[in-house]
Amino acid sequence: MAGLQLEAVRKVYDNGQVAVHGATFEVADGELVVLVGPSGCGKSTLLRMIAGLEEITSGTLRIGDRVVNDVAPKDRDIAMVFQSYALYPHMSVAENLAFGLKLRGMPRADVERRVADAAAMLGLEGMLGKRPREMSGGQRQRVALGRALVREPAVFLLDEPLSNLDAKLRQSTRTEIGRLHQRLGATMVYVTHDQVEAMTLGQRIVVLDAGRIQQIDTPMALYERPANLFVAGFLGSPAMNVIEGELQAADGLRLVLDGQGTDVPLPGVDVPKAWLGRRVAMGVRPEHLLPAGDGLQARVEVVEPIGSEAFLHLDFAGRALVSRLPPQALPAPGAQVRLRADPAHLHFFDPRDGLRLAA
Repeated sequence: MAGLQLEAVRKVYDNGQVAVHGATFEVADGELVVLVGPSGCGKSTLLRMIAGLEEITSGTLRIGDRVVNDVAPKDRDIAMVFQSYALYPHMSVAENLAFGLKLRGMPRADVERRVADAAAMLGLEGMLGKRPREMSGGQRQRVALGRALVREPAVFLLDEPLSNLDAKLRQSTRTEIGRLHQRLGATMVYVTHDQVEAMTLGQRIVVLDAGRIQQIDTPMALYERPANLFVAGFLGSPAMNVIEGELQAADGLRLVLDGQGTDVPLPGVDVPKAWLGRRVAMGVRPEHLLPAGDGLQARVEVVEPIGSEAFLHLDFAGRALVSRLPPQALPAPGAQVRLRADPAHLHFFDPRDGLRLAA
């Protein structure tokens, strides 16, 4: 295996469109890093540049100690798993797994050993004689993973490999990929738009928007301390609640909403004096917006009980909020409820540039 290093990697197309603005980050040897962001953010373009399928406009890409900007894809020692499986329909599972190795002239005994090892690792032993059309989507995705495994590359690249699967298969295959990474200790770069996949699989996550890296950190660090409003809103399901207003200290600290005579009381919250009188965007996760007798008053619009928890979708002075509650006696739609933001879990951002405010 080998690590991966990108230094100011940039992609500009012939029409002048900038797809990736100077991406700089490292993937350590044996690390699984996830690139996540909405459609069009540049994550797949970045992966294709690592694979050599897109030309790098400027910057430096290293795999191990070697600069590979101008190295052909076949010579980069990478293996890629595509969203579409890309299996040969006329070949059996065993033939699909072995095809790339045979092209490289590998001895037959080595090919058979690698195919057998990959099949055992992915639970494909009883399917080696099947054609792709005889298999489920999850089984075909395992074959696509196996085809990458037999290569024993320096770096695995996975481009939204679960997006064609149903919810149950996505969950089980995601678990398989996690176990596979732990077993192999492989260097992996995984692209997805699904923040649940990103949070559960990634040892570190690179969050992208509009071709720019917004933040790089561990999943829980991103969740608990987002660098800006984009990261705060993108990671977490449901998304973080954000209320904009002015911090005032009259009658205790409160967030005063614009011209509506409405405010959010913030008992127990301590902010720098310089923030008083300042306009801020205050964020609070749904699980930290809880019932309280002296909190903000909101109207329940929709109740979503899903077994282990329930979501209250609320209207607060024309703003949509969500509260995540444990299963209990829940209010009915139309009811008025009072909720308080947990003072230990509030986030404050500058509404002009979206950046997190440092105390």
